[in-house]
Amino acid sequence: MTTRRKPVPSTAAARLLREERLLRASLLLCVGLASLASADACADAAAGQAKATTCAACHGPMGNSTNPDYPILAGQTARYLYLELRDFKEGRRSDPRMSPIAAGLSRQDMLDLADYFAAQKPAPVTVKADAAQIEAGQKKAADTLCTMCHLGEFKGQNEIPRVAGQYPQYIVKQLKDFRAHRRTNDAGNMTSVTKGLSDQDIENLAAYIANLQ
Repeated sequence: MTTRRKPVPSTAAARLLREERLLRASLLLCVGLASLASADACADAAAGQAKATTCAACHGPMGNSTNPDYPILAGQTARYLYLELRDFKEGRRSDPRMSPIAAGLSRQDMLDLADYFAAQKPAPVTVKADAAQIEAGQKKAADTLCTMCHLGEFKGQNEIPRVAGQYPQYIVKQLKDFRAHRRTNDAGNMTSVTKGLSDQDIENLAAYIANLQ
């Protein structure tokens, strides 16, 4: 008796399937965020500036971190910043430094901080990467449909973060955390994307994205 093999999807079919999964995950996330549609209306950037004093110790003045262990917050989308602070506070995302800080924040604190940092201008970072690595990262970004969510130039939108000009070390860590399921607060979208990435793919993507100022 012979066993029938399942048909192997073509490259185009696999790409469409991946695109469909990304759309489905994005729609689920949007549904979950519907209750936050008017959240930005009560945010106060001026109040956020006063509250951000303690943030500067790690994230730098006005959210421009000088330490690659800490992400640049300046210019990040306000919705994303608010949601991440909320996830740290409620335990959906964990970090030994951020979790205790977020635990003491009120919803208004988080809205104000998010609005303040979103209004700041990100300072360019110096990234060492050769042209071949950057080109490889650009090709991998196109293959994995990154800009479908992060938009062109990786500027981000709403709950999707801006990653352009972010420290490559931080990008590498987050992609590996998604791949290893150490970070799971994204409705499964990034986990799905990263599971097929090699360490070299991740390094290339980080080099490319970090160079987008």
